Amino acid sequence: MNNRQRATPLLLLMVALPLAAQTDSVTLRRVYSLNPVVVTGTGHHQRLRSAISPVEVIGQGSISSSSPRLFAESVVRQLPQLSISPNSTGAYLRLNGLSNKYALILLNGKRLIGDISGNVNLNRIDMTNVRRIEVLDGAASSLYGSDAIGGVVNIITLQEASKPLSFTTDTRVSAHGQFRQAANLQLGFRGFSSLTSFTHDQSGYYRNNPLTYKSGTDGDTYQSLAPLASGWRTNLVTQRFAYDNHKALSLFAEGSYNWHKTVRPETQTDVAGGFDYELRSEAWRWDAGATYRLSAKNSLQLRFNGDHYSYGNEYDVATKTYAVGDYVRKKTQRLYEGELKGVFSFLQGATTIAGIDWQNSFLDAISGSVDRHVYTWAGYLQHEQALTKNLKALLGMRYTYHETFGNNFTPKVALLYHYDRLQLRASYSRGYRAPGLDELYYHYYTFVRNFPTLTIGNSNLKAETSDYFSFNAEYQTRKWTAGITTFVNNIHDMIVKTIVSVDVDEVASLRRDFPEITDAQVITLTHYNRYDNSDRGRVYGLRAHFTVEPLDGLSLFANYSYILARQQSDGIWSNVERSIRNTVTLGADYIHRWGRYTLGLHADGRLQSKTYYPAPYEDAPGYGLWNISTTHTFRFRGLEVMPSLGVDNVLNTRDRRIDSTLRRYANYSSGTTIVAGLRIKY
Repeated sequence: MNNRQRATPLLLLMVALPLAAQTDSVTLRRVYSLNPVVVTGTGHHQRLRSAISPVEVIGQGSISSSSPRLFAESVVRQLPQLSISPNSTGAYLRLNGLSNKYALILLNGKRLIGDISGNVNLNRIDMTNVRRIEVLDGAASSLYGSDAIGGVVNIITLQEASKPLSFTTDTRVSAHGQFRQAANLQLGFRGFSSLTSFTHDQSGYYRNNPLTYKSGTDGDTYQSLAPLASGWRTNLVTQRFAYDNHKALSLFAEGSYNWHKTVRPETQTDVAGGFDYELRSEAWRWDAGATYRLSAKNSLQLRFNGDHYSYGNEYDVATKTYAVGDYVRKKTQRLYEGELKGVFSFLQGATTIAGIDWQNSFLDAISGSVDRHVYTWAGYLQHEQALTKNLKALLGMRYTYHETFGNNFTPKVALLYHYDRLQLRASYSRGYRAPGLDELYYHYYTFVRNFPTLTIGNSNLKAETSDYFSFNAEYQTRKWTAGITTFVNNIHDMIVKTIVSVDVDEVASLRRDFPEITDAQVITLTHYNRYDNSDRGRVYGLRAHFTVEPLDGLSLFANYSYILARQQSDGIWSNVERSIRNTVTLGADYIHRWGRYTLGLHADGRLQSKTYYPAPYEDAPGYGLWNISTTHTFRFRGLEVMPSLGVDNVLNTRDRRIDSTLRRYANYSSGTTIVAGLRIKY
């Protein structure tokens, strides 16, 4: 696909929209707010333009206009520094060249746990209830603790009812059995709010090429059932109660339950690639807190939350050991957290945040008989001060005591200089990440598609640390914003999976540790994965963004990201797995109202270079995807009816390569698909 073909959908829309604006009708202004309120960068609410740490925001208007079904669709279409690869066990997320474990995912400011083989289940995020997504790049351990080395993704959902009664239902259908049905009910009365939501989402599996290379035979292929992308069925229920007297006290309590099950082809006797079982997970999450406002600028916050995630195998095919319907639990993860936090304004032009945080993490895994837990205590202090009319500084620090790895100190220093419409930001922050319980103790073995996967934890691992330096320049007017960010992230004692060859002496030892390995499988067991500390990692990055509203109701954006992510082991530098050098995201939105009818047009595209994989695996080729969608809103005395129609992957870009054990993918699209939806709101 050449550049001219890739640009065609966006150019056509950009030409057509100004013509539409000439009609004699009412036009809605300010499709996107260029200066929204954010909280992730500094831990308290402030305008984006005033934030010392640069934060990127995907607002509710942007989410609604692109009509995403999943969290992954919403973020990768706009943020070039972030990529997500679907997997039968969840999603593999990368932020600024670094993997899942370096990107802290928060839901309303509290971490979201739960993974299968390192892949996070992002289906726990209900996109119909999301108000904005904030992304903070770089180390943020001074405020958020462990894991925030590559950055923070904070998903903010609806917090309270906006009117006494509101009901919304969302329906979305597409190819491969993709279907979503969501319903939300809001009740509000004299400061009390009740928010109830339910979402059912499902998708079938698919593959773009039914062939795969036959193991050990060059050039020989055969039919395979193994899907490029697995399907799923998931249900998510959330209930939130809140009270705010709009004077001194606000309270909330929230709980959610998520059930998720994969959909994959079943084992057949004549064609390889099927599965005897599906992966089924369940997650329970609760969160409760109180805020007491001492004055307009001083408050105390107390919060407790818990997260419980469990998964296992549910058999669809009878085997020698299991009957159809049998469920075998594989792993359970739990996290409990309590935090006391104060936000104060003791001095003119200053904000001080102080808090203490306690966490206790648990891992119970059947494979390897792992039953471990670890607790941490932390205290943090952050002071933000206006030094002059145009200069603001931030100094933050966090002390952490980890039950296994002892004491750690993570500071942060940042400056913001603004003059008229120009903002200049510079920062240094220290990152910290304690090895996960799975990396320390997990023993995992599976045999899928005639190939074994064996991963062994390492109790001798050291904690990872990082030094992050960044500089940001941004110019903002009423109509447009442009900015550029450069950064360097140096990671010390980086934890990586190393491939260890299996020799004859190790076979007997491995079979004692993993009695489920059969005699036939031993022949194919040539290596296993082990967690180790490499020497270091280093990420160089440059990002540029531009947003403009050239006409009332029309908004355009363009983002570019260059990431050079490298890791060193035994003196040898190599590309970090799944890192991408160059990525561009482009988009356009237009909204126009004629009386009780509003038209919304949206187009977006993502272009990226190849994705790097370690030897002996092949790199995945680059690609470009374009999507368009339309929304039509009709209003009738408090009732809103909004049908939508769109096309995903307009140019039918697919990776049709024949599958093999050494082949990896970056583009998981099944090709051009029609997407239809209906939203009704009262």
